[in-house]
Amino acid sequence: MTDQDFHPGEIILLGNLRFQAKTIVEGLMLGLHASPYHGFSVEFSQHRQYMPGDDIRHIDWQVYGKTDRYYIRQYEEETNLNAYILVDNSRSMAFSEGSPVTKYQYAQLIAGALIWLLIHQNDAVGLAVFNRKIDVLYPPRSVKSHLNELLAALQGTACSEQTRIGETLHTITEKLPRKGLVVLISDLLDDPEAIMNGLNHLRYRGHDVMVLQLLDPGEWELEHTAKHRFVDMENGEEIKLDVRQIRDEYHRKIRAFADDINCRCGENRIDHALILTDQDCRIALMEFLKKRSRLY
Repeated sequence: MTDQDFHPGEIILLGNLRFQAKTIVEGLMLGLHASPYHGFSVEFSQHRQYMPGDDIRHIDWQVYGKTDRYYIRQYEEETNLNAYILVDNSRSMAFSEGSPVTKYQYAQLIAGALIWLLIHQNDAVGLAVFNRKIDVLYPPRSVKSHLNELLAALQGTACSEQTRIGETLHTITEKLPRKGLVVLISDLLDDPEAIMNGLNHLRYRGHDVMVLQLLDPGEWELEHTAKHRFVDMENGEEIKLDVRQIRDEYHRKIRAFADDINCRCGENRIDHALILTDQDCRIALMEFLKKRSRLY
């Protein structure tokens, strides 16, 4: 990455989600060319490398003259990948304390950037926004007009309802029309057994799965220094605690929770990345691109 970080609070100030997503992706491209990832290729042109059996009439000879490599012109209807972006918009995702944005705002930023990136690579991308039910569901398409539709739906959906990640994943899985790469964006603050059952259902149906777990720095570190009133964002219950008495145990449990999710995902060939919502917005995209390069 470059020395200029793309902090979520600064990105939010840029305006609508389309411009935010475009800015993040363009920043990613600049970072890749000026970093140790310089050799990592991301094609935004309408080309792909020539493969045996391709029609030689589609070889771009101008590109060959510049690179000494054969590339095929890739037309609008060609699709490399079916991708599904699943975004958790349950009430817990509205939390923000140690970050300038809520977990859901951060999820919108990286989901929007992924949608932008995928469609501009001629990949087909679909979207689901869910809590205990599905609020938004779009099947995958690769046409450019699909971009505005998905971003508008994502930006127009607020946090609501309680979390039922595992149950809702089962429902979504039954509605996905074709095998592809599924990216789940959530804080995963729910029953781990139910979550893994839902993720394994996706794997059983032949999908490759990636999980981007978002936590606020305040959830990760619990930096309060004295008595504090905690409110459950999903059911409204309140409790007053002296943070000094529980901090060490809390740190142990939240890290054990994240490690357990990571271990279970690894055992089931599911990629898992924990991201704090005050971090550079491009981190999630790099994790996605590394996943995609291994699969396709």
